[in-house]
Amino acid sequence: MTARQKNTDSGHELTTDEAFEIGMLDAHDQAALQERRELAPGGLVEAAILRIEQIDPQLNVITFTDFDKARRRARRATGDMAGVPWLLKDGLDYPGMPCRAGSRSRISAPPGTCSFPYTDRLDSQGLVALGKANAPEFGLLPTTEPVLYGPTRNPWARDRSPGGSSGGAAAAVASGMVPLAHAADGGGSIRIPASCCGVIGLKPGRGSNLRARAPHLIEDLIACDVLLSRSARDVAWALHAASPGGDVPAERPASGNRRRVALCMDNLWGDAPEPQVCDVIAQTAELCASLGHDVEERSLPVDGPAVLKSFQTLWGYLARDVVALCSAAENTDLLEPWTRDLAAWSDRLGVLDMESLLLETARATAALDAFFADYDLILSPVLRRPALEIGALSPTRAFDHIMTLMYDYVSYTPLHNLTGFPAISLPVFSGADGVPIGSMFAAARGREDQLLGLAGELEAATSWTDRWPPISVGALGGKKNQVDGD
Repeated sequence: MTARQKNTDSGHELTTDEAFEIGMLDAHDQAALQERRELAPGGLVEAAILRIEQIDPQLNVITFTDFDKARRRARRATGDMAGVPWLLKDGLDYPGMPCRAGSRSRISAPPGTCSFPYTDRLDSQGLVALGKANAPEFGLLPTTEPVLYGPTRNPWARDRSPGGSSGGAAAAVASGMVPLAHAADGGGSIRIPASCCGVIGLKPGRGSNLRARAPHLIEDLIACDVLLSRSARDVAWALHAASPGGDVPAERPASGNRRRVALCMDNLWGDAPEPQVCDVIAQTAELCASLGHDVEERSLPVDGPAVLKSFQTLWGYLARDVVALCSAAENTDLLEPWTRDLAAWSDRLGVLDMESLLLETARATAALDAFFADYDLILSPVLRRPALEIGALSPTRAFDHIMTLMYDYVSYTPLHNLTGFPAISLPVFSGADGVPIGSMFAAARGREDQLLGLAGELEAATSWTDRWPPISVGALGGKKNQVDGD
């Protein structure tokens, strides 16, 4: 059966133009098409397959597909999002799909046999997994350029990175291949690609989503999972669908629903962002003020360098775990230079570094708790710089170069992973070159509702869902022969 499967009993086949039109809809509107039977069962999946075939050669997002199984699942799907297609991040376990984690050390990984509550819940809601999206080796870089698969390209500018580690997911959603894609965040890996690609990236607070992987001390401390989308209502639904209680608190009015916003422009090192980033965050602050929110400039209420040092310690331990696993399988030589070098760097860490990490995490958590007694939200950049050029953080570059650039680039987001507070990247404005630069809002523990409420308000004020990158269903619809590979 080809991708252009018969779409209705009358024999109509989906055209590429029709598939692109469907791709311009968010998950809610796509599900409504299926519910109204304007498409045959499986029609949403067929449309997504057509879009992937047309767009992916330009972006290099897809690392594995299982279209035949997806077609079968789509025909019998039930639930709120029955038949809506989505992608998993390479590195998330899922039955029938290999988990390669972007690494040559797992090139021969067999199809998965286990699942976890997170994906089980999404399956029960009718979502249909089409395959997996590109990610850096074991998620250890804020770009998506694994040696195994090559770089994923940003649909706004093909010479720029889509961010990482969930860069493939963000590029897929930004271009309209699928309305939803899985992202995981251990230090910014939801918010970073959302910022670079102009989609919404919500990092849930600790414990706000079902378990997505096996228990692990470090990952349980810093990691969380969500679905990226272009619309606030999709992201709100995804949080609701995968929450432990199956529910998200309703927006609770405070001060007439106007928020007290602390504008924290400098990063954890105490450095100002680059001018383009500064301009975008200032515009976002002005927009919030024009909507009636009370915006006040403040500094982050934590010892920023100590927070980043603690995060570096955790990141080193994660790399060490990876190398230890590969040593047992005798394939360490297949790991990328960055992974091996980071693990070697972590050998200098000792028990006092771990003690310092735990103490600093407690201090930073207490400081943010106190800060949120005076403010509802913190507004800051997601990244200190606009989306980097591909190659700037290639895993084959010198270790010292990566360490210096990475912790300058990623110098805002780790705070929320260590402390467990929720945060969201919103595509409110773009840089002077048109490439998105996300605005990050953080909230108190358990107040994802405030983040989602503000997301809906800013979406209505700016109509970001009407913006499409040059490589996307919105820009390419109606045009032929769009594939333009390197």
